[in-house]
Amino acid sequence: MSTNPGPQHRTYTWQDPRPTTEAIQRLSGLEVLQGIGKGTLPTPPAMITLAIEPVEVEPGRVVFELTPAGWHYNALGTVHGGVLATLADNALGACVYTRLPAETGYTTQGINVTFLRPVTIDTGRIRCEGTALNVGRRTAYATAAVTDLTGRLLAHATTTCQIFPADGRQPARTRQHDAQDISPTA
Repeated sequence: MSTNPGPQHRTYTWQDPRPTTEAIQRLSGLEVLQGIGKGTLPTPPAMITLAIEPVEVEPGRVVFELTPAGWHYNALGTVHGGVLATLADNALGACVYTRLPAETGYTTQGINVTFLRPVTIDTGRIRCEGTALNVGRRTAYATAAVTDLTGRLLAHATTTCQIFPADGRQPARTRQHDAQDISPTA
């Protein structure tokens, strides 16, 4: 006798992200994220795909939440680590972005995630709080904690982000890059 419940289906919609992308040229990172939170700018499609919701946004700090669902699961019957890593990466980048002026972008250079406990549907809604530790002209550092709603730590993450002009210009080469023949965007 099979316990397979049969095919599951999920349908969702998203908006064209171009208005948000265009807003980067005239609004600070904090203003862009506040616009997403208020619904005046479209939520990035990746966040909608995973059902990541912005909850709090302030300078240097953000909180995103997610309610685990069956479609987040891996073969072991727990939320896939990639889902939690993506939740953390969104919060880490966003908390850095809240500290950036208009016409400035960022990208994750590296992320380290430590998973402490398995997450399942029974865990209930989870939250990820990202905090920018240092935001310089070219590099930023941030940390994030993924917890259940009782505050129990489920995962912890850190990141290094590269900061650059959002108009597509390359960051200036430094003497260190020239000496090592390294592209500043590599």
